[in-house]
Amino acid sequence: MEKGETSMAEEQQQTEETATTHHLTIPPVLTQDEFDELRPLIIEFHSYRVNTGQCSSLLAQRIHAPPDTVWSVVRRFDNPQTYKHFIKSCAVKEDFKMTVGDTREVNVISGLPAATSTERLDILDDDRHITGFSIIGGEHRLSNYRSITTVHGFEREERIWTVVLESYVVDVPEGNSDEDTTLFADTVVRLNLQKLASVSEGIAR
Repeated sequence: MEKGETSMAEEQQQTEETATTHHLTIPPVLTQDEFDELRPLIIEFHSYRVNTGQCSSLLAQRIHAPPDTVWSVVRRFDNPQTYKHFIKSCAVKEDFKMTVGDTREVNVISGLPAATSTERLDILDDDRHITGFSIIGGEHRLSNYRSITTVHGFEREERIWTVVLESYVVDVPEGNSDEDTTLFADTVVRLNLQKLASVSEGIAR
C-alpha cells in the first residue's frame, strides 16, 4: 500500500504543471509604460502551462519601424532565414498556402547542436499580428518546442515604433539544467529579434 502511494506521489510530481509568470517581469528592453500596455496581451498570448522538465521564457525587441513593416517580415513562415541567424535554408511543399498546419523543413548552419528541424505553423493572425509554430521533428535538441510571436505598434508624440514579443516553452534535454536550456534558447531568440530589428528598420528607411 505504502509502495503504491509512493509511486502515485512520484508520478504526480513528475507531471506537475506550473503557470508562467511572464506578465510579472519586465523584459530588459521595455519601459514600464510599454510593459503596462502589453501586460494584458502577454497574459493572453504568452502564458503557458509548463510541465516538470520544461522551461519557458519571454523576450522583447523594440524596433524603429511601423508594425505593418515588421509584420511583413515576421509572418513569412516560408522564409524565416530573412531574420533568423542560424537557418541555412528552408523548404516548403509545392501545395504550401501559409495556412495553419502547413510545415517547413529547415536546415541549420553548422556549429549548433542541430542539423534539421521540421516545424508546423500553429497560428497566423494577420489582423492581430500573431504567429506561432511548433517543432515536430528533425535532428536537434529542442524537443516539444512551441513558440508565439506577437507584433505591437506604439505611437507617442508623433513617434511610431514597434515592440515584438516572442515566447517559448521547451523540454529540458537530459543532462541539462533549466538554466542551460533557457540560456541557449534565449540567446538564439534574442539574436533573431535583433536581426529582425535591423531588417525591418532597413525596409522602413
